[in-house]
Amino acid sequence: MVLEVALIEVLAGREEEFAAAYRKGHELLASTPGCRSVRMTRGVESASRFVLLVEWDSIDAHLDNFRATDRFTQWRTLIGPFFDGAPTVEHFVDVPA
Repeated sequence: MVLEVALIEVLAGREEEFAAAYRKGHELLASTPGCRSVRMTRGVESASRFVLLVEWDSIDAHLDNFRATDRFTQWRTLIGPFFDGAPTVEHFVDVPA
């Protein structure tokens, strides 16, 4: 399993529109083959900062099944207009205990 973490800064005053666009496009991401879970969180101290957490079967599932498809284009069309700069996206794996 790979965890995608995307730090998203949203234009001030557009946070609720962004959240509505996320809700509208959630299924595009969640129904992608290889996607295990999707969660969006919002900053308490910084209300314009959102963190998208997506669990994927693998990095290839993220890149091949989502980023390289029309799903991603549709997703970015919905949420992209609210970005205040490009999101920072990284992948993480669990550290064994």
